[in-house]
Order: sequence, then structure tokens, then C-alpha cells
Amino acid sequence: MGRTLTLPIRIDADGGHTLQQQLFASIRSSIVAGRFGAEGRLPSTRALAAELGISRTTVLLAFDQLHAEGYIVARPGSGNYIARPLPEALPEPLFDPKRAARSRASASLKHPGLSARGRALAEAPTPDRRRSGPPRAFRLGTPAVDLFPFALWSQLARQCLRSVSRSRLDYSPLAGLSELREAIAEQMAARGTSCELEQVFIVAGAQRGLDLLFHLLLDPGDVAYLEEPGYPGAYTALLSAGARALGVPVDREGLAIERAPSGGRLAYVTPSHQFPLGVAMSLSRRQKLLAWASRHGAWVVEDDYDAGFRYDARPLPCLHALDPDGRVIYVGTFSKTLFPSLRIGFLILPTDLVDAFCRARLASDVHPPLLEQAVLAAFMLRGHYQRHLRRMQTAYTERLDTLQSALLQSGIPLHLRPVHSGLHAVADLAAGEAEPIAAAAAEQHLEVMPLGAYYQATRARPEALVLGFGAVRPAVIRSGVARLARVIDERRRGAPG
Repeated sequence: MGRTLTLPIRIDADGGHTLQQQLFASIRSSIVAGRFGAEGRLPSTRALAAELGISRTTVLLAFDQLHAEGYIVARPGSGNYIARPLPEALPEPLFDPKRAARSRASASLKHPGLSARGRALAEAPTPDRRRSGPPRAFRLGTPAVDLFPFALWSQLARQCLRSVSRSRLDYSPLAGLSELREAIAEQMAARGTSCELEQVFIVAGAQRGLDLLFHLLLDPGDVAYLEEPGYPGAYTALLSAGARALGVPVDREGLAIERAPSGGRLAYVTPSHQFPLGVAMSLSRRQKLLAWASRHGAWVVEDDYDAGFRYDARPLPCLHALDPDGRVIYVGTFSKTLFPSLRIGFLILPTDLVDAFCRARLASDVHPPLLEQAVLAAFMLRGHYQRHLRRMQTAYTERLDTLQSALLQSGIPLHLRPVHSGLHAVADLAAGEAEPIAAAAAEQHLEVMPLGAYYQATRARPEALVLGFGAVRPAVIRSGVARLARVIDERRRGAPG
């Protein structure tokens, strides 16, 4: 019988890794360093747990990993022993205090700079930087996650997990799960258009879809048109692709393509609910945009991010429905209808591009995670998605009404522009000073954005605030308006914000 080893084990509750990982790494490093004889016996899991003051389960899990990786072997009735031969490929220790100290010391070293494209992305203005934590008044881009049917979603997730076959653990279809693509193809009828399952391409959120589209449709230096003002995420995605992003003015009828400079290869638009102004592109402007694309052999990317929620009329058909020759690529997302962390969006591609997009995906994310796709497919195919949208329509109507009435009753110099759809409103400031007021509101834990932050080139920017109303309950909206009123009043009187 071999000798029971005394192990030089070092673990730290604040060490940056779990106790199981540290225990595994410490025993493995001693074995690899040859500190023990070939027949050395390890202490029992019970004795080691008592000596280290940790749970026996933690020790058992660490030993299981050592067994799985071939460092120790079990002898029935005798205990655990160091294996011979040891695994040929010996990995670096998981936790090495000396190496960690060297890494911290090297943080002050000079490294090569970013590429020109990397610098442009790092320095790009990001006015709608994503916020984490519970939503506050008046957060943009977040739906009513407080009303999401979490219990139902969890039940579907458990059902999907139980039904996962071994074949589903391998790589999935490059374009996405067929059941989800089928559900989306059926859902597109609600937007007044149609597509085949084969045209639906699942992406990890609309932003990933834009990044993929711009990289595959544009060469570095190509000109692409953006709405002015417009969505900053589209601007940074174009920067990432090396394209030249040029702003085209937006008025009450939407983007005016006739005012665009020459040479554009692509136009990015939000025609059903323009971000951030909230206007819908008129039929004549849509026809002009499609005619421009056909005449110049250009692409139109339609971002239909939250147009499904309307307050005064039926939803407008999407631009994709008017497209006669397949030049419009539709971008959809579930971040605004369900919840942002789901990170599932989709593209409706022309059939002749699908294979190229699938092949190009092999150079990036291969395919989105399968489980989330399966749960979403079940949620849609069983009718829960449509019921959820109807419930949200009622909730958002109430929240918009609350915002309108609270602003009216507050007496603050904010004129709310008409809101026809979506989850945000634009409020004009009679007294001006949108940026200082937004900064002062942030100090009072209010999330408001100055409209001017969404302009890339125009110097004359309107004095207005962009207010989201979908993320929080009516009571929070009312209290938020009261605090915003105090901020504006103090600014007007010259008091600290």
C-alpha cells in the first residue's frame, strides 16, 4: 500500500477562482512537478475537506476532474493514487499566483496601438450606451421586462432541455434552428410581407445582423447612407466594416433620398418608426427610395426594431412588402418585444445571398446558441408570442397616456411631439439647454437623452429630449416626471441641478 501524501495545497476564498478550481489546480500542479512518488496515495476526500475547512462536495468534484483528466486513479477499497503514465499534454496551471502577479505588473507596459478602424470604433460617440440594472425613468431601448411571462418561459425552457437529443449537442444549422425560422416566416405576415423559411437567417441580435450585413455587402471605402438623426449602432457597424457613413436628412416624411450625395451603395433606414424622431416614412418617400436602389444597384437595409406597437392606427406594412426586386433586407429583433438579454434577431435575405451568408458565418460565430432558439420557437409556435404582444400593446398604451398626462399636469416647458408608435417620445424644450438638463437629470437618477446626441454631422440641432416610456410602470413614470420638472425648474432659476 502506498504512502498517504501530504499535499502543498493553497486555496483562497477571494482568489478569483472557485474553491473547486483552486483545489484541482493545486493538486495537479504538484503531480506535474513530480513532487510525489508514482505510488503516492491521496488523502481521503473526507479528511482533506476537514483539513482545509471546505465542503466534501467541493473535494469530490475536484477529484472527479482529476480522474477525468487522467491524473489520478481509484483503487477499490484502497483510495485514490497518482496515475502512471500522466497525460501527455500537460496544460498550464489554472491558478498560478506568480503568473497572476506578473500579469498585473505587465499592465503598465506599452502595447502596440489599435488599428485605424479600431481607433475609429473606440472613439465613436455612443449616446445610447447600454445600461444595466433595473430600468429607471426614462430608459430607452428596453421593453416592459417587468411584465414578461417568466414562469411560462422557464417552463418551456425545462421542456426543451428534457427533449434535447444527443444530435442537438453537435453543431446546428448555420442559418439557425428551422423551427424558429418557420415561426418567424409565419410572423412576417403581421408586418404585411411574406418570405420563405429559407430566407430567414437567425443572428445574435439586430446589431450582430447589421455588422454581418455591412461586412458582406460593402467594401472598405464604400459610401452608405444613414438617417440624420439616426441610430448610433448602425453608424458604428458601418465603421467596423470600413465604410463611409454619410448622413441624409430626415423630416416629417422620413429620409429624403433625393438629398443624398452621389455614390451610395447602401441605405440604412428605420421607415416604420424612425429612430429617434418617431416619424413614419411616407409612401412617396418609400417609392423614391426603392427606385433609387433599383436605379443604382444599391441595397436598402430596413431596421424594423419596434414598429409593431402603434397607438392611433393599424401597423404600417414594412418597406420589404413594397420591394419589387429583392433589394430590401429586413432586420428584426426580439429585444424590443421580449427582453434585450435574449440576444436573438433575424434577417430576411434574398434567396441568392443565403448560401454566402451561411458560409461567411463560419468565420465568426458559426451559429447562435441552440437552447434559446428552441425556447423562442416553442413560445411562438404555441401562440404565446402573439398573446404577449397584445398584452404589451395595452400596457404601452397605458404608459404613454401616463407620460402625456403627467407632463401636462406638471407644467414644465416640455412639448411632447405626437407619438404614433414605438416605445419612446420626443419632447421639445421651450427653454432650450437640452444637454445640461439631461446631465442634471442623470444626477437625479433619470435616464434621458438629448435629441442632438443622435446627429452625426448637422450642427443646428433641435433642443429636445428623448424619453423612453416602455421600461417602467406608470407610477415610476409619474415620479420621474415630477423629478424632471424639479430639474428643469432649478436649471431655469439658476440653482444647482
